[in-house]
Amino acid sequence: MTGPEHYREAEQLAAAAAHHANVGKDWNAAQGCAALAQVHATLALAAATALNDHDGGSPVLTYRAWKAVACGPEE
Repeated sequence: MTGPEHYREAEQLAAAAAHHANVGKDWNAAQGCAALAQVHATLALAAATALNDHDGGSPVLTYRAWKAVACGPEE
């Protein structure tokens, strides 16, 4: 899984946790989704941090993937 994919998964799991807590009142499912969201968010952060090389650049394709996650796909 790539960093951007981890980021998207974290977003989806966080939304699922909120849904389980607010709509379903299923606290166990909410806690499980929240914990998995935290893991994926941490892995996304690690991937993003690893890209920051000594001259401050990153590969173009990787930059575009992160930009798509943060800003939406390029038009």
